[in-house]
Amino acid sequence: MAHNDHSAVINARAVARLRAGHVWVYRSDLVQAPKTEPGALVDVRDERKRTFGSAFYSTTSQIALRMLSPQTASAVGPIPELVRSRLVAAWDYRRKIVRESDACRVVFSEADALPGLIVDRYADLVTFQVLTQAFDQPQLRETVLGWIREKLSPACILERVDARIRQLESLAPREDSVVFTRDGESPRTSTEFHMNGVRFRYDAAGGQKTGAFLDQRENYAAAERHARGDALDVFCYQGGFALHLARVCSQVTAVDSSRPALEVAEQNEKLNAAGRKGPEIEWMEANAFDLLKDYSSNGKQYDTIVLDPPAFAKSARNLPTAMRGYKELNLRALKMLRPGGTLVTCSCSYHVEAQLFLEMMASAAADAHRSVRVLERRGAALDHPAVVGIPETDYLKCFIFHVS
Repeated sequence: MAHNDHSAVINARAVARLRAGHVWVYRSDLVQAPKTEPGALVDVRDERKRTFGSAFYSTTSQIALRMLSPQTASAVGPIPELVRSRLVAAWDYRRKIVRESDACRVVFSEADALPGLIVDRYADLVTFQVLTQAFDQPQLRETVLGWIREKLSPACILERVDARIRQLESLAPREDSVVFTRDGESPRTSTEFHMNGVRFRYDAAGGQKTGAFLDQRENYAAAERHARGDALDVFCYQGGFALHLARVCSQVTAVDSSRPALEVAEQNEKLNAAGRKGPEIEWMEANAFDLLKDYSSNGKQYDTIVLDPPAFAKSARNLPTAMRGYKELNLRALKMLRPGGTLVTCSCSYHVEAQLFLEMMASAAADAHRSVRVLERRGAALDHPAVVGIPETDYLKCFIFHVS
């Protein structure tokens, strides 16, 4: 990964963003692109020749620069050594903050100053994902894999591939694959891990995103603290909330539109059957909007409702439509809660800010003639740190409301 003298020159808008703590420079804010190979570390300067440090350069992505260091490229020294030291720091942080689980996000890209790298651990399996040209270079890939083998000693390491991002970064197509197995182990993509005393099956070959649902780990425990009575878990995916609710509620219905997700959820329920008191979960394949409409018009009532939909606002353009969707779901849920009930409601769209979500809830509460108190405002689990100045890292909102 050769250094070179070709700097990137950025405009005033990019300077303001970097000064506010962000680490991205968009292609539209480049005054002069560096003449260099994909993924190189380049110096970043403004038009008055002030240096802002060094960044990984992408020749094709709309995010042209991702800041790596406040030092210049030549002062950074060998990049693999810097990457190793940041991997060590990321893992030290997780070992301090992850409780009650043998699964966690080990590296969260920009939030760990390793832009373009995701590493997740599920018991004896580790998955990693490369999102930039820099981390796809053989030398840095090997640095990351070597560190994972040495420090996390997994039975298998799997690479998860986001085909769309590889396309945006003009990287050669790859398939999801097992890239390492421990001596004598046969390659496998599934394992079992534990979270808050609940057992889960993880299959890297299935699953819709790299982190399974690790980012909700602490929110599952919080929901369990407040839940009671008859519970409804909508968009249950592989059963994360439902399995926690079943430990404290008298009845649990869990709904998802994905048959494969529900099959995994049922397997997860079986894993936890031994020695468990509590109800059997009723798993239902259904469209959440249709089901809630149907249930609320039929006067169905619950003591606890969980709403954990997929990201409605994939971009700022979708925001008005997304907010209508959130309002419809939450309004129906409010109408179906008995007085004194608990609503656990989430949004994983980073474009939906917490304040906007609360304004939507206030409007839904007014329409439903309900009084809604905030019991807890929560974000992603602590192994998905939100960095001040980088709003994209603060994507998950989870509110727990008391509804009277």
